[in-house]
Amino acid sequence: MHPPDRPTRLGAGGDNAIAFAIGVAADEWTLLVLRHAMQDGVRRPERWRELLPISEAVLTSRLRRMSELGILDPVEYDRDPPRCEYHLTPRGAALWPVLVTIWAWEVRWAGGHPEHLPRMRHLTCGNLFDPLMACRECGDVVSPREVTGAFGPSGSWPRSAPNTTMRRRSSGSANLGPGFFPESRALIGNRWSAAMLGAAYLGAHRFSEFQRRLGAPATVIADRLRTFCSLGVLEAFGDADRADRHDYRLTDKGRAFFPVVMSAIEWGQRWFLAPEGPAVVFRHRDSDHPFSVLLLCSACSQPLSGKQMSVV
Repeated sequence: MHPPDRPTRLGAGGDNAIAFAIGVAADEWTLLVLRHAMQDGVRRPERWRELLPISEAVLTSRLRRMSELGILDPVEYDRDPPRCEYHLTPRGAALWPVLVTIWAWEVRWAGGHPEHLPRMRHLTCGNLFDPLMACRECGDVVSPREVTGAFGPSGSWPRSAPNTTMRRRSSGSANLGPGFFPESRALIGNRWSAAMLGAAYLGAHRFSEFQRRLGAPATVIADRLRTFCSLGVLEAFGDADRADRHDYRLTDKGRAFFPVVMSAIEWGQRWFLAPEGPAVVFRHRDSDHPFSVLLLCSACSQPLSGKQMSVV
């Protein structure tokens, strides 16, 4: 069980902060449970079952795992039979930037929603808004091209993939309905998808580069590249008859997903500390300072906080 109110100290040589971030952000049920905990204040399992097309077994496994990770805190409210409420912890509440950036990206870029996704309102200024990614060090709004990243002391592809106990199957997630984010799931809905996207942001362009960095089977790499291209997140250039010679480049749509990835990684590195140091280090390009994410309201330019937003 990880302490919910202070960072977890990881063992040397094991899963790093990115692995823990992927283990959380790449699971659709976890994100949906979090969404209703944050947005609606849901605490009891029966209420999640009312709101989500989720089986009792899947919900129980997610609540258990989120409690083990310190995202939720189980509080017993009845002993006969024993029943618990699951309270959002500071660690869990700190995931709000991941949910907000996913929501905004789906509204702007994704199709395939059975219903039109509602917009978000910033309660501080009262306006509808999009989250803008800014540099916390200097306050400037930045584009993904203005951020550089490289593995840090605890960073490597093997250490950044969640181990088997952290991975979850997408049980029954095909019929989640309009409340779920279908294209985001395709990008980060499993460990290989999330790792592939990370490799693209860190400069991988060729089939061989993705395979060498990730160590994934060739069939997995090929499938993910086809999916990312069909979604318009990557664009392939080169010999139409030789997929292994294609050069894969992020599109505007693909780069726009960067705040989601940055928010997840920063959450992981805030709450899961490897003794060697950070898993990945980011810098604000052409500056003398590191980069960390500050989300701003597009309407009033003020910093966003999890408690000052609503869905309309």
